[in-house]
Amino acid sequence: MANSIVSIREVVKEYHLGQTVVPALRGVNLEVERGEFLSIAGPSGSGKTTLLNLIGCVDTATRGIVEVAGKDTAKLSERALTSLRLDTIGFIFQSFNLVSVLTVFQNVEFPLLLQNRLGANERKARVMQLLEQVGLATHAKHRPNELSGGQRQRVAVARALVTEPLIVLADEPTANLDSKTGQAIIDLMRSLNQQKGTTFIFSTHDFKVMEHANAVVRLADGKVLARETPQEAVQHVLGRREAAAEASVGAP
Repeated sequence: MANSIVSIREVVKEYHLGQTVVPALRGVNLEVERGEFLSIAGPSGSGKTTLLNLIGCVDTATRGIVEVAGKDTAKLSERALTSLRLDTIGFIFQSFNLVSVLTVFQNVEFPLLLQNRLGANERKARVMQLLEQVGLATHAKHRPNELSGGQRQRVAVARALVTEPLIVLADEPTANLDSKTGQAIIDLMRSLNQQKGTTFIFSTHDFKVMEHANAVVRLADGKVLARETPQEAVQHVLGRREAAAEASVGAP
């Protein structure tokens, strides 16, 4: 599709554990348009993280085509892949992945140092602007162990956005947070999506998070079941939970 920023076609991902082949993705097709706020939903083991890793160029497909920003990732050299990751993609990990010995400011600045394009004053202005946006400008000199889980996640959001990427990938961004803090993170991501047109792709199994997406792609057993509105996806999640509850009540 002409307006697709991510195009996944017949993608298979298999892991080899000794003599055993474990399929993680089984013929996935997915088109993500520029500026989407897309949720990848499904239970644990459905292939959500694997799919994000392929889009983020931190893993490669066994078979099929993964195109990111118009580039077939299988045809890129390691240097070109590194450049694509650094210039085009921002990552928000559920475990935060902050560097413990660096301050909040230094953690957010780090991708800019890797890019090596901005002078010190420009870097400082960019970092402080983002810390202001995530409500942590007064914590710039703190280290990660001095922050709450929600504050650390906001630092991770700022770090993901500091290079002004076209795509932000978030793997269960609210999984380690209380509901209020999780809501604040989703609201922040949504506002940045609307203000800057950044494409967000985030995985979740929380229907409260799904409700904020433009669309929800439901995965199960490594396959795409459907691309739905948030309302349709939430009904499926609630329906599964009710069915499971009824089954457990009826069990001997």
